Amino acid sequence: MRKVAFIGTGGTIASIGKGPLDYVNYGANGVMLQAGGILDRFPEVQQVAEVFAVPYRNVPSPQIGWKEWQELVLLCDKVVAETPGLAGIVVGHGTASLEETAYFLSLTLKVPVPVVVVGSQRPASSLSTDAGLNLVNAVRVAADPGARGLGALVLLNDEIQAAREVTKTSTGRMQTFRSPDFGALGQADGDSIVWYRKPLRRLAPETEFDIRRLAALPRVDIAYSHSDADGTAVRAFTAAGAKGIVVAGFAPGFVTPGDAAALQEARAEGVIVLQSTRAGSGRVFPTTKLAEAGFIPADNLNPQKARILLALALTVTTDPAEIARIFAAY
Repeated sequence: MRKVAFIGTGGTIASIGKGPLDYVNYGANGVMLQAGGILDRFPEVQQVAEVFAVPYRNVPSPQIGWKEWQELVLLCDKVVAETPGLAGIVVGHGTASLEETAYFLSLTLKVPVPVVVVGSQRPASSLSTDAGLNLVNAVRVAADPGARGLGALVLLNDEIQAAREVTKTSTGRMQTFRSPDFGALGQADGDSIVWYRKPLRRLAPETEFDIRRLAALPRVDIAYSHSDADGTAVRAFTAAGAKGIVVAGFAPGFVTPGDAAALQEARAEGVIVLQSTRAGSGRVFPTTKLAEAGFIPADNLNPQKARILLALALTVTTDPAEIARIFAAY
């Protein structure tokens, strides 16, 4: 039996509602299991690996951000250092911000073992919950030698997704996590873990970002494009001290005249402007118009992922050409 660590951060996968049909208002019950309690509730996980709990904390995932991301990176370092023969790590997480945590880990982890982020759409207490099987399959993936070298992975609904590409696409359906442009890396089937492709962009542990001693990430905000946007949000972000602004623009990468004027003002103050789109799929093309405006294309990263990479890029450089290189590499 391979040895796998399970770190619990809370979320739906840890939640206990008021009954088996409570899978909408379960958060109001205020009950979340610690990592060990989740393993106890689904003892079948011990049939696929030797799994042990690593205490951390229990919170809804909208409460997870920079501070928790840094703590998770350090905790993974600690678990690997203290556990000889560790095959992999599973991180339980709420689905609301799961993709952001997974992508941050995929850019910053330095451990040699696979890290798989798992959640569930239904609480652990509900009828037909997906929590137990998702957890079992995440452990199977973390213990699988084929998971090495792929960065942080996401496992829900029997599908293995790359952290860079996956996004939550439905509020309540089980197939919510999708990789729109490229699809899953593999599947956790009943008989075996099956792989079909590998991500080619740079990812952990071979990245240039080291956040272990970092006090904070540079402030990066997202300005969402919409008809009649007049630059108010952009100017507010600039006034608040943003070092970078990601534009969730009209596809394939446009903004209103009002936002364009405000973004030029921001650039004049040294703010890096990154052009993403609100489309949810596809690249922002490096057009002449973008180059003349001084905006850096975000490739095919969605705005929330682009924000994370830009913040990390700003920890190593403020040179727009270097930041463009980073977005082409990662």
